Amino acid sequence: MVPIKVFDLAKELKLTNAEMVAKLDQLGLGKLGPSADLDEATADKVRAAVASSTAAAAKSDAPITIPGSVTVRELGERLGVGPAEVQKVLSGFGVLASLNQRLTGEVVTKIAKKLGKNVILEEVAPAAPAPATPAPAAAPVAKPAAAPASGAPVAKPAAAPRTARTAIATGSQSSDSVARPPVVTIMGHVDHGKTTLLDTIRKANVTAGEAGGITQHIGAYQVERDGKRIMFLDTPGHAAFSSMRKRGASITDIVVLVVAADDSVMPQTAEAIQITKDAGVPMVVAVNKIDVDGADPTQVLTDLASHHDVIPEAFGGAVQTVEISAKKNMGIDALLDAILLVSEIEVDPKADPNAKPQGTIVEAKLDKGRGVVATVLVQQGTLRKGDVIVAGSVYGKVRVMTDDKGTPVLKAGPSSPVEIIGLNGCPEAGDRLVVVKDEKEARQTANLWEIDKRENRLNIRGTSTLEQLYKQLISGPVKELNLVIKADVQGSVQAIRDNVEPLGNDEVRVRVLRAEVGPISESDVLLVSSDREQTEKNSLIIGFNVGTAGNVEKKAEKEHVQIMNFSIIYQLIDAVKDAMLALLPPIYEEHVIGQATVRQKFKLPGGRAIAGCYVDDGVVRRNARVRVKRNGVQIHEGAIEALKRFKDDATSVAAGFECGILISNFNDIQEVDGNIEPNLTLEIYELREVKREL
Repeated sequence: MVPIKVFDLAKELKLTNAEMVAKLDQLGLGKLGPSADLDEATADKVRAAVASSTAAAAKSDAPITIPGSVTVRELGERLGVGPAEVQKVLSGFGVLASLNQRLTGEVVTKIAKKLGKNVILEEVAPAAPAPATPAPAAAPVAKPAAAPASGAPVAKPAAAPRTARTAIATGSQSSDSVARPPVVTIMGHVDHGKTTLLDTIRKANVTAGEAGGITQHIGAYQVERDGKRIMFLDTPGHAAFSSMRKRGASITDIVVLVVAADDSVMPQTAEAIQITKDAGVPMVVAVNKIDVDGADPTQVLTDLASHHDVIPEAFGGAVQTVEISAKKNMGIDALLDAILLVSEIEVDPKADPNAKPQGTIVEAKLDKGRGVVATVLVQQGTLRKGDVIVAGSVYGKVRVMTDDKGTPVLKAGPSSPVEIIGLNGCPEAGDRLVVVKDEKEARQTANLWEIDKRENRLNIRGTSTLEQLYKQLISGPVKELNLVIKADVQGSVQAIRDNVEPLGNDEVRVRVLRAEVGPISESDVLLVSSDREQTEKNSLIIGFNVGTAGNVEKKAEKEHVQIMNFSIIYQLIDAVKDAMLALLPPIYEEHVIGQATVRQKFKLPGGRAIAGCYVDDGVVRRNARVRVKRNGVQIHEGAIEALKRFKDDATSVAAGFECGILISNFNDIQEVDGNIEPNLTLEIYELREVKREL
């Protein structure tokens, strides 16, 4: 009998790869990987177990009838979970709803699915009140109106939720949904070959006639393997990925973790693993640089399994691993095959090309000749040239649209990356892009987004505990490092801001004066130099992959403004930390370095006295500090003004040698019958600055 692969059986039984692996383990078959073979008898045993579980679940999961128009409170009572649980689920969809907010049937179905409930919706006539819905593009923009008599709050149009959750991320699929290309992000430690891998994959998919298009870098592009497409998302780094996730833009289906075979797991590798786990995204491990000396792919897999709970399929786990050399184009096809396999088994990405168009801003920049240029990943529907669009707090019309090879296109379907021109401002990476009816609706929706964003920032900045206020009253005003942030794309601007604003402690913090896309300008320099506290040198302009316009550097030098440019975000963050530490007052620790006994007294003109000493222990250094003790009791503390060996000046004198010490403001060396009192001793110490940390 022909064996069957675990992933083929999972597909047959409509289970995910992870669910199938768990089921096999539950049946006592061990932790088998998706590519493992099962004999016919074992496969039949699994089929029977799944059928039994399904039947049992069907009996215990009787459908709950829900009215077509229901409030949050009523839905919670009918589902038996409480209204607060319903509000929590809605919050995950990016919707903040009151207890009396009415929900559409589509939203009720999504909530029930999230809570594991089976519901049947009653058909009712359409209700007049505006529904709370996680799909911004589907809701009309409400005109300002008085609160209803019932006292229920007036809901803002759903086109401007607090978090831009994508339709795909919330599982919104219609009956017309079709397969779409998976969206892949490549992550890993610096210098492990992420950029080289992206370039190799992209160049391998560019034909000779399209070679010129390779310079058209738009931050996202598609490749093809055996007739199937894969969409690669090129983010500025882990910080940008996390920043977009915080804002609700969970657009990645699969993460490819690149680990160098000669370096194994490094700090940023571990960071990427944690980010991927937090995002709940399946992972494929690409073990790179297998062609270099010292490469040990097995050690990489061992480290991943032992220390990071990433169990490769070769070790009985479910994580696909592929050995590659991005530089020599080795194993790239196998990596693409692994991505497609994970996509088919664990993701099964789908979207409706006929739905209302929506997508997510991947990056945006200001181009000198073209204006605002934004890269968009279309996620639902089909975006067309001429569509009126809203992206966060900006809006406009799609005047020009090009694909990832720089070719002008008239439309773009799900999982298509396109570059568009026509927005009236620079959106932020992660902003939801939606198509609206006309410019009036676009302007109203964008204004609501801007109000919402401003409220969120005020809430964040205004949060302060009594304990923090008390500490500030005791310690005095908190020092601030004022920053102007300029970057090449909006994604980098947001990532930098999200990483530097939380830095600091009770003594110092960051205040962002400006954060924009574009080169560093004279306006930036004037903003910093006009700051009332700039005399304390606590302001800084930082650029990320940008230049300086005109005579900006001369202007900055004249105004004593420091400009720093970076191409690696981690170096930028470290520089900001260093600048903040420079604002903190120094802290010193005392270190005793030596002991000496006074044996003689040498008089100087003017009544000064030099103590002739024998160094008992350690060392005596010029400019150190000294405590004078008589019979063990301290009688004076001062600095060493001069240190001599015989008649010569000395920088230090070690134990076992004699020296002369001139102590500041001290002459009380007593003599008895020409002999120095025997119990006059010196304790030599230094004050060493302690390295401050944030």
